[in-house]
Amino acid sequence: MKRRDTLTLAAAGIGFGSLTLPLAAAGSTPATTAAPRVLRTAFPVAETGFDPAQVSDIYSRIITANIFEALYGYDHLARPAKIVPVIAEGMPEVANEWREYTIRIKPGIFFADDPAFKGQRRELVAQDYVYAILRFADPATKSPLFSSVQNWGIVGLDERRKLALDAKKPFDYDTPLEGLRALDRTTLRFRLKETRPRFVESLCVGDLWGAVAREVVEFYGDKIMAHPVGTGPLRLASWRRSSRIVLERNPTYRRVLWQAEPAADDAEGQAAAKKLSGRTLPLVDRVEIDIIEAAQPRWLAFLNGQHDVIERMPSEFIDIAMPGGKTAPHLAKRGVRGVRTLTADVTFMYFNMEDPVVGGLAPERVALRRAIGLATDTQREIRTLRKGMAIPAQSPVMPHLTGYDPAFKSEMSTYDPARARALLDLYGWTDRNGDGWREQPDGQPLVLQIATQPDQSSRDQDELRQKSLQAIGIRVEFKPAKWPENLKAGRAGKLQVWSLASLASQPDGQDIFSRYFGPQSGLQNIARFKHPELDRIYEQMSQLPDGPERLALFEQIKKLAVAYMPYKLGVHRYVADLMTDRVVGFKRPIFWLNWYHMVDVLPGGENPT
Repeated sequence: MKRRDTLTLAAAGIGFGSLTLPLAAAGSTPATTAAPRVLRTAFPVAETGFDPAQVSDIYSRIITANIFEALYGYDHLARPAKIVPVIAEGMPEVANEWREYTIRIKPGIFFADDPAFKGQRRELVAQDYVYAILRFADPATKSPLFSSVQNWGIVGLDERRKLALDAKKPFDYDTPLEGLRALDRTTLRFRLKETRPRFVESLCVGDLWGAVAREVVEFYGDKIMAHPVGTGPLRLASWRRSSRIVLERNPTYRRVLWQAEPAADDAEGQAAAKKLSGRTLPLVDRVEIDIIEAAQPRWLAFLNGQHDVIERMPSEFIDIAMPGGKTAPHLAKRGVRGVRTLTADVTFMYFNMEDPVVGGLAPERVALRRAIGLATDTQREIRTLRKGMAIPAQSPVMPHLTGYDPAFKSEMSTYDPARARALLDLYGWTDRNGDGWREQPDGQPLVLQIATQPDQSSRDQDELRQKSLQAIGIRVEFKPAKWPENLKAGRAGKLQVWSLASLASQPDGQDIFSRYFGPQSGLQNIARFKHPELDRIYEQMSQLPDGPERLALFEQIKKLAVAYMPYKLGVHRYVADLMTDRVVGFKRPIFWLNWYHMVDVLPGGENPT
């Protein structure tokens, strides 16, 4: 009897019909008799779950980045970063002075098989992106990253969220939204309140803005964190919370070939491209991730051959593993390769600008902050605490980003305690009672309250900071608490001084200045800094296309950030990754998180050359 394959259009509650295929008719990746290619690694911090709208920690997002797919992504090897279509057919059609973006998605892309689809294969449609983004705005989701979507300025999104909050009713997913709409099964349109020439960069974060099927969310309900279902090359095979995560090849993943464009002078990248170009993704069959929080066991697991890659080498083993930034000879003889990468990040100590001691724009308060900066020995921190794995930050803009200029030098990197003491004396921060400690200009005691964490790394940093400030006559009290508690208190404006770091998520350098932008006070702007001229420049930069005029504004805003110093910038960090010679094609991403599918791991017995 002749077999008939059937096609069904199912509304599935998502607006436009989504193509579903009976599993028996869909076909699957043929079973392979070759030895499986398994990538083994470890996380130093436990995950929280795998629902893009509910997670914010980097380790959970590494997993979601390999399961869900955004409309756009980045070339694995291109440096500087190059945006490439992933689900989109091509780059967006842009209209109305960068306020309207129309994107067409590729047909014939399917979600991984899941019981939520009731035995059918579920085709991806444009409405799935609408639904996924709306989930961040739904108060019931309690997304910690709603502000990121809110910053896009989607027309009508704030009003839709406010309606749900005020009426205390379920969020409305079904009424079409002016600023975010599926025009048909494969066409998506964004309308924004303001000009945003670089909006496409916001659509490249697959771990957050990947498509989600509404049926899956409704099927699993409050268990959705354990059931990620995407269109990506890998799917979740098993999960023991805070212990082990296993990903496996998604058998329904479409045919995608390995391709990348390394720079001409990138010898390793060129060699990887020659070896891997044209092969079907993903290259690995499984990824096994152990959660090992202590640095020494994680290091020993790699040395003992239990893992193929150790990411972000713990600083205490840098001198053993990569002295001077090169792989140690005893490891190189074993076929271990080390890679050191300057990351797109910046560390900083922030001052609460609403605090009566360290805050404000009055000259004596600016002088205090700048004196603290001048007393900070950044080079000593790099040498002793970071084992040479950093460079001084001259401005908030991070390496690899638009606006970063390696020739830009500022007071941020200057260590001059004599100048710091003179600055304090000039503005009235003197020792009036002869006890060796300075008082405030009005005679009140001066004691810095610095928030910190109860871990060894923080204690080492605190000891160095205390010595620096004691040398200029400033008394310090450290207030230890766990990091999440400090973050909550910091956003509420209850800390005076605290240190943390920021990691870039897209190529444009303006995003870091949201930490200085007045309307972001209490959100990204944890220092609560407000300066009308800086706000004006920030808004102007947002609306200008890339070019010389905008780069000139980068210079202006960097100088203002340095002069008023609501943040004492620290360093841009290097990251060291080690891997065995069986791992082919690794290159640390700059600000994206998915790379597992792009590397090969040769099975035992294969010659890596």
